[in-house]
Amino acid sequence: MSWCPPYRSSKFRHVYGKASTKDHGYHGIPITHSVHDNHYCSVNPRFIAIVTECSGGGAFLVLSIHHTGKVDPQHPRVCGHSARVLDVKWNPFDDHCIASCSEDCTVKLWDIPTNGVHQNMTLPRKVLQGHSRRVNLIEWHPTARDLLVSSAYDYKVMVWDVSVCDSVLRNPVCVISLHTELVLSMSFNNDGSSLATTSLDKKIRVMDPRTGRLIQVSSSKHHRANKVVFIGDQNMLFSTGSSPWNQRQITLWDPDDLSEPLSEEEVDGAAGVLFPFYDPDTHILYLAGKGDGNIRYYEISSEKPYVQFLTEYYSLLPQKGLGVMPKRGLDVSSCEVFRFYRLVTVKDLVEPLSMIVPRRSPKTFQDDIFPMTAGNEAALTAQQWLSGINRGPVLMCLKPGTNIANPYPETLPRRGLSSFQSGGPGETGSTEQAFLQEQLAYQDAKYPREVADLSGWQPDETQAPGWAYTPHCCEPSECPPPRTESEVSGISCHRLHMKAYGQFCRVLRKNSKFDFALVQRCFGGKLLSVKNPAALQFLTQTGAPGTYYYTPFKGT
Repeated sequence: MSWCPPYRSSKFRHVYGKASTKDHGYHGIPITHSVHDNHYCSVNPRFIAIVTECSGGGAFLVLSIHHTGKVDPQHPRVCGHSARVLDVKWNPFDDHCIASCSEDCTVKLWDIPTNGVHQNMTLPRKVLQGHSRRVNLIEWHPTARDLLVSSAYDYKVMVWDVSVCDSVLRNPVCVISLHTELVLSMSFNNDGSSLATTSLDKKIRVMDPRTGRLIQVSSSKHHRANKVVFIGDQNMLFSTGSSPWNQRQITLWDPDDLSEPLSEEEVDGAAGVLFPFYDPDTHILYLAGKGDGNIRYYEISSEKPYVQFLTEYYSLLPQKGLGVMPKRGLDVSSCEVFRFYRLVTVKDLVEPLSMIVPRRSPKTFQDDIFPMTAGNEAALTAQQWLSGINRGPVLMCLKPGTNIANPYPETLPRRGLSSFQSGGPGETGSTEQAFLQEQLAYQDAKYPREVADLSGWQPDETQAPGWAYTPHCCEPSECPPPRTESEVSGISCHRLHMKAYGQFCRVLRKNSKFDFALVQRCFGGKLLSVKNPAALQFLTQTGAPGTYYYTPFKGT
């Protein structure tokens, strides 16, 4: 009989965590004080969103992923909720669309401009009103476009089709009423045909999200589950929770039979929740404890032993929540296989943490640790999924310069919710104009005014103070206009970020063939129309840097 070692050899046994330097972190962020066991952070290759503390309502911060260092305390926020925000999630197929849920019983969808948030946002693209109590969790479907799942304190799980054109949705496509306690976590399988949940009754449930039919339910006798995640590529479920002796415990399940676990292991006696994160490309499962700075990682296999401990990352800074960068946003040239964004409340810090596989030639693309991975293209539409079609994710290659065609050509036309996606120089798409008209209609309904014809208006020397918004639920405070050439040159000519709502504003450009342009009604900082055709043509070009000086028009 040949001798077999008690451990399994792994190419990832030397994976190590590398925390970012001070210059590459995000400092001065007032992270939320909420006690819910959520992540409070969501990341994509363009933006990072963090739920923040806000007096008199709910808000979250959206920063460019490259906006590192000290964050301005007065940085604009997304503050359209009337109560505390509990969860945020980026749309996996639209980097400019983010969903948020709140204690005000609503879920809201927001469109983030390409150049980021430069003034407080209060008007969402869509509002989902179906829950009767505060909404604590949201999750996007992994393969179907425009499908969102929410759960709330009314113990209901709702499936929403957000592709409909209404701005307020009150009728979800499916209402699941299987739970008798608060839902603590939700996870889709690889193709989104099954949904697993855990709740305060410490049970795991597997259900059909289309019909709400219960497929499997576990017993809470030996394992009190808190968080659950699908091991999608191997048809397994992984849960974290506690044992009857209050030891933190990890358990592996067969989703087709939850009567007995496949594997069970006690971790330690700490009290914080263990957040599981699974990487299907490397088969590594990361465990991050709330309230401690440690992250353990395991390798998952379809053969015994199913769960193999690899190593652990230690930090003295405790984490409240974590965000995860999608694979398409990683640095493959440094063999980075995973990246966390740790929320460190004791220092008001968001710290990027890279998981790196050491290689002798990291600059060469490593095919064995970067296989084909899920991309940002949807495999099917919401209507196709609701009709019963199941498809796995559309894969992409992380090797630079490699393009893989979508195998489902009928879903190729990308119709994201955001109207501020990339646009080339000189483009003024109809979607953006429609969005601006919607914003203007909202202003007209809220602030009706009689507008006179000012075609003969001439500029004067009136200098009225601008207005800036504080992060505390949009309370106005005075802010002087820029006075130096360096300040003026920082203003973008493609989208003038006006510091005041107003019907009319004056835009002066130095060293130009025209003296001024009368801007007719700016709302939300987006240019709607200009009387001077030459000015309109110039202002809609994205290539030229802006050298503009603007003041609110005093005379309305």
